[in-house]
Amino acid sequence: MKRFLPLILLLSCASLYAQERPAGPDATLLFAQRDTCELLLDFYAAAPGSGPCADAERKPLVIHVFGGGFVMGQRNQPGDCIWYRELADAGYHVAAIDYRLGMKGVHPKNRLSLLPVLRSAVQMAVDDLFAATLYLLDNAESLGIDPERIIVSGSSAGAITALEAEWEICNGMEGAKGLPAGFNYAGIMAFSGAVFSMEGKIRFPQKPCPVLLLHGTADKIVPYGQISLPGKQFAGSDALSKKLKKAGANYQIYRFEGSGHEIAATMRRNLPEELRFLEENVIRGIHRPLDALVRDEEIPVPDWAKATARDLY
Repeated sequence: MKRFLPLILLLSCASLYAQERPAGPDATLLFAQRDTCELLLDFYAAAPGSGPCADAERKPLVIHVFGGGFVMGQRNQPGDCIWYRELADAGYHVAAIDYRLGMKGVHPKNRLSLLPVLRSAVQMAVDDLFAATLYLLDNAESLGIDPERIIVSGSSAGAITALEAEWEICNGMEGAKGLPAGFNYAGIMAFSGAVFSMEGKIRFPQKPCPVLLLHGTADKIVPYGQISLPGKQFAGSDALSKKLKKAGANYQIYRFEGSGHEIAATMRRNLPEELRFLEENVIRGIHRPLDALVRDEEIPVPDWAKATARDLY
């Protein structure tokens, strides 16, 4: 695999892309070096002349964080790669990123001992997301990225990472202080996500960016509702929607009635809803809240979606 391509190639091949779009990424780039590994991102360039920013020199960017319970997964999962290209064809750059899997090989003795390990794994993933964000901001000019329109998408563990990152920014937490002053993401798209706090109740003292939540009401891996313990909260999409509403956020939630964790893998299935959210709520800045109850019995339910959190750890 060609891991590193000159950035100039991304800007000089518009006519070629117009004729034939590659199935894989347009470039694979190193964004951080950790003690144990290199962290890479796959960059999919927006198709020229497409999307709500068709005439702009710099395009909006979607950073995607894959799922896998912080124990497995990869940035280039085949089904996800098709979705990345569909987003790129709709006019959005896409960066599918690596992050360190902080729960891999961890076997806590009980649920209480699991909590600090899980919090550490989430923070590790958020730190890697922030590192990717800084890299993309530093290279925004050469990659043709609009630095004010960077959206984060995530599936399952990746959705937790995306929502946790926004929560940290809104609370001015230590991990977010390495970002440029005043920076915030332009939007968050979370497929079966949550926020996990060991710092007390989850709140948003700063108004969050536009947020799109998609979650199954019967999810047994990432809670749809809220789990509370003294000084700790794990708030899924239903609980977060209430907190976002209280904060005056421009948010949307799709509640998939009776569905489980399979909603974490419905990015392609829900592409029309995602593109509408991106164009209206994010790009055009329309305050368009939505709370929808959806029943879709045709959504495939893979074996991994039938698991529980206990099965993972």
